[in-house]
Amino acid sequence: MLTLHRAALVLPDPADPTAPSHADGAVLVRGELIEAVGPYAELAAAHPAARVRDWGDALLTPGLRNPDGHRLLERAYHPDPREGVGEEPVPDGLVGEADGTRCGASARRGLQRMLGFGVTAVAGPFERVSVRTAVARSGLTALPGPASGPVDAGAVGVLDPLAVLPLAAAVHGRLAVGGRADFAVFAPGADGPLAGGCRATVLGGRLVFRRR
Repeated sequence: MLTLHRAALVLPDPADPTAPSHADGAVLVRGELIEAVGPYAELAAAHPAARVRDWGDALLTPGLRNPDGHRLLERAYHPDPREGVGEEPVPDGLVGEADGTRCGASARRGLQRMLGFGVTAVAGPFERVSVRTAVARSGLTALPGPASGPVDAGAVGVLDPLAVLPLAAAVHGRLAVGGRADFAVFAPGADGPLAGGCRATVLGGRLVFRRR
């Protein structure tokens, strides 16, 4: 099935200041791959049978890379809502934890929260088998992390890369014909997408997060 994702502004490669953008643009997705990127009117006319997801005044960009994956998934603990202790990750809550089931469940919850910020790639290293499995099954791209070294006790990391990085530094890859359809849709701000403003995340052509 063909799907057209329409947005007020499509930024195929925010990391390249010379790359073209598309006002009232669209990304055409077939299966898990991008088939075309360009003006919505042109793509809609060429593919009248495509399903349309219209994201209104939003910005559509490549998905984000979370550089804090090791701290967020290997060390921090993401509580189950049924535990009644809130949603924020607990610093070093998995340090010394040997229960792989608990670590894997925490990682799955952490990954789900990342999707809500437009993250489509996460940096390791992931040393726990249960965490590696959770990342692989999530569909997010696992990236090599920095060389092992001292880790600040109590440091959690940031779930939303846009809270600490400009868009050009936060995105992973670009929207290219033939590439995997990994992208995110954001509420617009004065200078780009709003931190915490992710409206939808698409992984391999699948809509995996949509803000209600």
